[in-house]
Amino acid sequence: MDLSKHKISVENIIRNPAPAKFYEDAIKFDPGSAVADSGALVVRSGKRTGRSPADKRVVKTSGVEKEVWWGNVNIALDEHTFSINHQRATDYLNTRERLYVIDGFAGWDPNYRLKVRIIAERPYHGLFMHNMLIRPTAEELENFGEPDFVVYNAGKFPANRFTEGMTSDASVDVNFEKGEMVILGTEYAGEMKKGIFTVMHYLMPKKDVLSMHCSANEGEKPEDVALFFGLSGTGKTTLSADKSRKLIGDDEHCWSEDGVFNIEGGCYAKTINLSEEKEPEIYNAIKFGTVLENVGYDANTRKVDYDDVSITQNTRASYPIDFISNSKIPCTAGHPKNIIFLTYDAFGVLPPVSKLSPEQAMYHFISGYTAKVAGTEMGVTEPEATFSACFGAAFLVWPPSKYAEMLAEKMRTHNAKAWLVNTGITGGAYGKGGERINLKNTRAIINAIHEGKLDDADTVQDEVFGFRIPTNCPEVPSEILQPRNSWSNADEYDAQAQKLGKLFRKNFDKYKAESSDEIINAGPKVSD
Repeated sequence: MDLSKHKISVENIIRNPAPAKFYEDAIKFDPGSAVADSGALVVRSGKRTGRSPADKRVVKTSGVEKEVWWGNVNIALDEHTFSINHQRATDYLNTRERLYVIDGFAGWDPNYRLKVRIIAERPYHGLFMHNMLIRPTAEELENFGEPDFVVYNAGKFPANRFTEGMTSDASVDVNFEKGEMVILGTEYAGEMKKGIFTVMHYLMPKKDVLSMHCSANEGEKPEDVALFFGLSGTGKTTLSADKSRKLIGDDEHCWSEDGVFNIEGGCYAKTINLSEEKEPEIYNAIKFGTVLENVGYDANTRKVDYDDVSITQNTRASYPIDFISNSKIPCTAGHPKNIIFLTYDAFGVLPPVSKLSPEQAMYHFISGYTAKVAGTEMGVTEPEATFSACFGAAFLVWPPSKYAEMLAEKMRTHNAKAWLVNTGITGGAYGKGGERINLKNTRAIINAIHEGKLDDADTVQDEVFGFRIPTNCPEVPSEILQPRNSWSNADEYDAQAQKLGKLFRKNFDKYKAESSDEIINAGPKVSD
């Protein structure tokens, strides 16, 4: 394959090989790679075991200058510096004995799909993107033509710290106008996946298509589609992988005038504490063709220990979506019936389920709340609120209000209902008498939402947050539905609710200028 148009002259180019070829080359050329007893390929991502958001840059060109939400999420990079990093990446890739090229698509709807090309050195990166992109047929590959977007993954080679704008030896640079992404200094595969998502987050709204950081599934009836929004650890992947429903996708979707479509061809599931009993669909998807990233395993038996966090707590599995037995191929569906916002509330304040008004839905979508748990980081002695706009601020390109307005319009047009589901702590705060809500109860709540059993259920209004809390839910103990009643000391609950409400309001201050009075007033009511 000739890559001269990409300034690459390496002769040994391996384009879209079978997974077995990636395995062979990983074992031969990529130290640390191994085959698990399940048949999955075990790999290491080097010193970085997660994304490096502080090193992400967006090239500030005249064409995008007035559109991008500049700041800590989209840090501006000038065109000259991008050219330096691009040259650094191609110079390095030109020194490699072999390179892997993966051509594939982002977006299952052919009216909106993006042709993507990955150029990488490591077999692991090739197999990862083979899984995560939509795999073209032989005919589509033969007629692929020029890509719309190219990723130059030179992750083993560091960025030059003395280059203007570099803050470490890692740099992940996206140039929307050139349709290029350059990766230096980080071998974490998730940078490629989220880079493509960032591009779709920019391009789709320009076509009046809402791009969303959410999972999606479909019931027996085509009109029974649900979206699950939530930050990492809230259950977005787990709850969408439901054996009684068809999986559309676990992480990235778009909502067009025709309905919902998945952006990706695979899933990227967290595997920490994974078990067949609790998450059978994900557990059984780990087999030949799956990439297991940074997991611990027994060198003799090759059995993976999913409780081993010695490398990182961010252990992951990447697999094609059809490894989920009840996935829907092609990954498209109609318009959503239910919108579910997932949150891990470590304060023990939010109920397991509450029904949101349209204005409350926009407030909580813009807020994107979850919480850090005490003890997980040095200096964290009690729960800490974390807010990420649209439940995925790290990947937004336009200002959050644009995505929120698009979601509100689509929900109104298609009469979608909104729910807030807490998968975190109840009965007290984390470490102070509270316990995590049982996954069995959360699944029962989600099932009740799907089946419409909570649509007309009796509710009470939360005094601080204002949303409606169902007083009963099939197969869920009624005493856990009202969090205040589950605390041993109601006064302590009230104080905690006020504390959390104030954190919500403080976070929302930065969005007030772009929000209507109705949305602002949908927030919590707290004392001064």
